[in-house]
Amino acid sequence: MHDWTLDYITLGAYLIAVTVIGTLAARKVTSTSTFFMGERKFGKWMMTLFTFGTGTSTDQAVTTVAKTYTVGASGIWYQWLWIFATPVYWLLAPLFRRMRAVTTADYLHARYNQSVAVLFAIVGVLSLSVQIGVMLKACGAMVTSVTAGAVSEGLAIYGMTVLFVIYGVAGGLTAAVITDFIQGILTVVLSFLILPFALQAVGGLGELRILIDDPSFFDLISDASGTERLGLFYVIVIFVNGLIGWVTTPHSMQMCGAGRTDQEARVGLVGGMLLKRFCTIAWVLTALCGVGLYMNTTMHEDLVWGTMARDLLPTIAPGLVGLFIASVLAAVMSSCDAFMVSSAALFTENIYRPLIRPNRSEKHYVLVGRLTALAVVAGGIGLAFELPSVVDGLELVWIVQAMMGVSMWFSFFWRRATAAAAWASTLAGFATWFLTSTIEVAGVVIWDFNGRFAHLLPANMTVEGALSLPWQMLIYLSVAAVVMVVVSLLTRPPAEDKLDSIYATLRTPVASDEPEVPPLTLPEGVQPAPRDPLIDLPGLEIMKPSRSGVAGFLACSALVASLIWFFAWILG
Repeated sequence: MHDWTLDYITLGAYLIAVTVIGTLAARKVTSTSTFFMGERKFGKWMMTLFTFGTGTSTDQAVTTVAKTYTVGASGIWYQWLWIFATPVYWLLAPLFRRMRAVTTADYLHARYNQSVAVLFAIVGVLSLSVQIGVMLKACGAMVTSVTAGAVSEGLAIYGMTVLFVIYGVAGGLTAAVITDFIQGILTVVLSFLILPFALQAVGGLGELRILIDDPSFFDLISDASGTERLGLFYVIVIFVNGLIGWVTTPHSMQMCGAGRTDQEARVGLVGGMLLKRFCTIAWVLTALCGVGLYMNTTMHEDLVWGTMARDLLPTIAPGLVGLFIASVLAAVMSSCDAFMVSSAALFTENIYRPLIRPNRSEKHYVLVGRLTALAVVAGGIGLAFELPSVVDGLELVWIVQAMMGVSMWFSFFWRRATAAAAWASTLAGFATWFLTSTIEVAGVVIWDFNGRFAHLLPANMTVEGALSLPWQMLIYLSVAAVVMVVVSLLTRPPAEDKLDSIYATLRTPVASDEPEVPPLTLPEGVQPAPRDPLIDLPGLEIMKPSRSGVAGFLACSALVASLIWFFAWILG
């Protein structure tokens, strides 16, 4: 019989400490800028662990382990789908920081109009609520499996939610960054805690290959016909969809905008993402060990990681299960708190302040932000109990995020992109997704694309009689892009003077002592950086990258290549 005393002490100490530390940050909240952006004062180390903590959560680890458990090592692409975007992050981070905005909707308001900002805020709040629900679902499954059902999924979800809501609602982004620094360290511990014991249990990777007896299970890229293995086409399309969707991820502005300057934003974003990619290797190797340990059972894939922790850690030392559960909660809380603040910022700054109650006090808007955060979390809790699996939830997040991505990317580089086209592109993307899906409401199927048309499609477009996810993504992204171009050309272009001001702001670096200014404006006395186009064609705004931009891009590319080679070497 396992003695839980030391585990409870470890877990209790962590929960009390992180809640107290986060809540103390509430004393510094005096304005919406402090609550939503933490006064943009954080350096490279804080930004790196904040980005890692915000961008890494238990649902991602559970999803990667679950997918690897069912399809093999190629399951790593369920998190590595963004690995090729890492060098692009080096170029994108300064762009977001130079917007000098609180939310991405602030940028869309300036670039298009207020209606597009409201559309983004609505889609963003829904997306964040879905993400919170997926993370809570993963946490509940993990804690239930670790405790062998002693703690139910519902109790785990409600208990953890109460804690991150307490300090997140009180302290805003400042509390999120401070607690994420601690929780980021614990997430690294979580990623590697089980692996050495799991490898020992199966006798190492060599013995594991004998146990599984399927060489393709260890392929990094698998094109096995008629299976759900993640082949090259799958990986490429998922990556493209992920890169398009990343720019519309609401918390991307916080991950870049909370840094002091462009460089803090760059180093924090890329450093946090590279750390996450490294931890993903540990998740996949742990899952492969799980296949060897439980290959003769009928365990649900969402429960694999937690079951391994329950079976292996108590045999090593007392208190390790408590540390594992604390790390699980850290990984979820570090993302949920940031998502909660991002959603509150979207509603408060882009819907409530301009459209419902303008010209009220900062105290009033902070209160509204806190109430919005509670509502979004409540929606996430409801969704957590409805999702069939964590993998299904993650795929839903990918799809929703990408819907406004096309209009966002066009806004960066094409002056002709219009607000009407942004609306049309987004709605066309959603419509195409719905039309190529099976829609079920309250247990009643109201539209079944696969039942009607899947048998008419080429075999390489379907998996188990349904349109495959990458083909569905390719279709709705193509439709959204075509609609964006056509509608932009058919509608009145934006005012040139407005565009000149916006693009001048995006070109101009942020100084370390720069005061807070309205979104998409430069501080008084700051001269905009000169326009130096890479492609000098009418209507395009593609600037030459700086030397530091090129050097960083190449260095990030080399690091990504080294990481992929390292994992392939381990598998080989």
